[in-house]
Amino acid sequence: MRTARLRRLLVVTGLFVTAAVGVSGCGDKYGDSGSRHDPARTAERARQVSDAWEGSAAARAWRAGYFPLGDPVRLPEGAFHSDADKQAYQRQNFELRGSLPGAPPKKGEVRWPSGGSLAVPVVSARAAYEKVGTGSGPGTGPRLTVTGARLGEMTIRTSRGPATVPAWHFTIKGYDTPLKRVAVVASKLPKPPVKPVPDLTADLWELAGLDTVSRDGRTVVLRAHHGACDDGPGVDVLESGDNVVFSAWIRNPSDGLCTKELRAKKVTVKLDRPVGDRMLLDAFTGRPVPYEGSPGSRSSSWS
Repeated sequence: MRTARLRRLLVVTGLFVTAAVGVSGCGDKYGDSGSRHDPARTAERARQVSDAWEGSAAARAWRAGYFPLGDPVRLPEGAFHSDADKQAYQRQNFELRGSLPGAPPKKGEVRWPSGGSLAVPVVSARAAYEKVGTGSGPGTGPRLTVTGARLGEMTIRTSRGPATVPAWHFTIKGYDTPLKRVAVVASKLPKPPVKPVPDLTADLWELAGLDTVSRDGRTVVLRAHHGACDDGPGVDVLESGDNVVFSAWIRNPSDGLCTKELRAKKVTVKLDRPVGDRMLLDAFTGRPVPYEGSPGSRSSSWS
């Protein structure tokens, strides 16, 4: 019989998104962040999601596929040399001086340390370059200059642990090592075996995404939503041998008038044991939690 333990977790380090859209009264999904947190109801939903995924066809497809859970970009060593270069990267302001390789191989190999591998489609250098950033015209601030590219490899965290994947290595003027961008396409997401929560009137919220997993696998940093008049997000966690379910909620939502904003903060979650090959699931959506890097990151999981 499976054992699992639901723990209340704290969280909250640094605001990273604020989108003001007016003023609202209590009961609005952004104004007072919905209904009050009910730990018993949260635990019931988390167990529903955990049980639905355990041993399912969707879980088998997830474990057989390639689903990146880390930043698809690796910066050059020593990046950045100046604030101007950093600004250019954050604004995706690049300039191409030189040619990019033509059509790549149709398939590339993703390899895991366990010995497993998977053939997946390879994107062109041009497509990868456009994911990293494009120029925005003359007189628009500092730029990073790309002078060429070659197909190489890089390591990225995936749903099956770290993997070596094909990557485009872009030569950046002024840097001795390249900027790398994953060159392969993620597998098709399996259909979840459980439906999402119907709406935000429940006390659960959809997670904004996965930020990082520590080297030892025991600390997970998530990004969670909240409103303008509350004490920020909280996250409960349900651990089992097969998966980890995160339930995001709002701390002390206001009952009065409030500006209508959707915000998000980083949430640090401590696990009882390392993530390992367990699935990371969102109780609200009933789906795996996608990687969503910091603001300005080049892409999310599965893009």
